[in-house]
Amino acid sequence: METNGQANGLKSRKKENGDGKDNLWSAILEEVQNQGNTKLPSNKNVLVLGDNETGKTTLIAKLQGVEDPKKGSALEYAYIDVRDEYRDDHTRLSVWVLDGDPGHTNLLKFALNEETFPHTLVIFTVAMTTPWGILDQLQSWASALGDHIDKLNFTPEQRLESKKAQTQKWLRYTEPGDELEPATSPMKRSSRNLADELAHDDDDDAPLPEAVLTTNLGLDIVVVVTKTDYMSTLEKEHDYRDEHFDFMQQWIRRFCLQYGAALFYTSAKEDKNCDLLYKYLTHRIYGLPFRTPALIVEKDAVLIPAGWDSMKKISILYENMQSCKPDDYYRDIIVQPATRKSGGLREAEVCAEDEQAFLQRQLAALQAGAPAPRADSPLRAAQRTAAQLDGTKISMGGGSPGNEGVLASFFNSLLYKKTGSPGARAADASPAAAAARSDAAAELDRLTRAKRLASDC
Repeated sequence: METNGQANGLKSRKKENGDGKDNLWSAILEEVQNQGNTKLPSNKNVLVLGDNETGKTTLIAKLQGVEDPKKGSALEYAYIDVRDEYRDDHTRLSVWVLDGDPGHTNLLKFALNEETFPHTLVIFTVAMTTPWGILDQLQSWASALGDHIDKLNFTPEQRLESKKAQTQKWLRYTEPGDELEPATSPMKRSSRNLADELAHDDDDDAPLPEAVLTTNLGLDIVVVVTKTDYMSTLEKEHDYRDEHFDFMQQWIRRFCLQYGAALFYTSAKEDKNCDLLYKYLTHRIYGLPFRTPALIVEKDAVLIPAGWDSMKKISILYENMQSCKPDDYYRDIIVQPATRKSGGLREAEVCAEDEQAFLQRQLAALQAGAPAPRADSPLRAAQRTAAQLDGTKISMGGGSPGNEGVLASFFNSLLYKKTGSPGARAADASPAAAAARSDAAAELDRLTRAKRLASDC
């Protein structure tokens, strides 16, 4: 009986072990299946803020892969197709582009509200074509965004949680290649999903580095400096040197530290960093892999992910500044030129006098008895010319007989000059010219008869 009991116990333990193995494999398969069914969220948004002519529409069109961008007005909507190659999944990333006119900031409520706030990333755009305005524009749009966020109906706990999330994202940044698992692994992508990490944070009290997130808006922010291909024009036409570009860069990077932002220098014209910006956005929003380290060697293709930079790294730029200091006022060093060769000056607009006003003025002059001005007749003009040639003052009302004789001889030589003589022009056969010659001959006859009558008397 004891032997039978031992056998039954052994069978029971084997069965339990088998069930345990089945349960383990079932759990693994269930986990893999759940991960395979995970879809990219469709409620993510990007909000683009910046002055007009900073390339907002062109930048989004480049991210979309569109060659012919269409500029909208006020608050423009677009979307970017996002594809996860590892899961064969895709979704649409909504993009809101606000007009650069500050009068349109009241439209922010349609793009950024209590519902969309946790799912929104903000892009600030500035252009290298107006480098003197970069810092002012960044500060102006950051202030407008901060004012709008303050008006949102959030509890103090919600605001604190969103700011804490940005702090942890900054502290959790790791250099590409430093991860313990391959970045291409879907398991790694899932484990490094930023939203999931923040839900299990153990480093709430870790201090932030110097000057980092001193203004925490609770949002992911990316600063994009567009049109960096214009740097060569600044060098040729405005005598910009490397120290000027370093001076600008260190101020922009300090702004990015203040707001916990990433920094991208892009050129849609030369296709610089546009593809990397797309990959960074999908990494920041969806947790997709991004394996590009910070790029600071090429001055027109800077790339600095959020969490990489520090005041110590920025101070490296100070070594190249000879004619300026890092803390100098931005516009004292980057001065707006009085005239820009690329823009051109508008010609002064000439306004014509109103027709009725002109006619009224002429009527008043006629009624007052003032003679209306008229153009000289051909005869009078010819007489004046003859007087200048002859040195004699001619009067139509009367003159000495000798003067009239000289005048008659001069006009006769004009009227009957041979066309074949050297330097003579061909006779004008037009009706107008014939009429002018006839009038001149009649006038000469009248003068001759008047002279004769005067002599007879």
